Amino acid sequence: MLPVIPLNYLAILVGVLANVVIGFLWFGPIFGKVWAKEMGYENMEPDNKAMIKSMVIMIIGSFLTAYVLAHSLFVWKPSSWNLPGDGPAWMYGAYAAFYTWLGFYIPMLLGSVAWESKSWKLFFINAGYNLVSLAAIGLILAVWPA
Repeated sequence: MLPVIPLNYLAILVGVLANVVIGFLWFGPIFGKVWAKEMGYENMEPDNKAMIKSMVIMIIGSFLTAYVLAHSLFVWKPSSWNLPGDGPAWMYGAYAAFYTWLGFYIPMLLGSVAWESKSWKLFFINAGYNLVSLAAIGLILAVWPA
């Protein structure tokens, strides 16, 4: 038996937009100065072409994340498997976000500490951003069904 996974592309795009806004705030006014220092960027002036390229790449990555998270979210729902007993929608967004974060994002970030000599402070800034961003995308996808 295969799950039934309806996708709401408008919700996916809103999730991408939410990720961009969260990233702007997280790496701007909230943790921007600390993040830049930990990355060694504190005395660098960003190049406009490089910034545009980075934003385009980030948006593509955000779309891929939201698209895959939409699939992951529905795998948690009993009704996706033609079974009864769905719980509240937000719960499936939370499950998909948390386990994606724990199983995919955290190991990659740990690798940057272990192999790239990145600081634990940077690890926690990036891990926090990823968790908040995934939770927002998961919630949007969960409460805005196809």
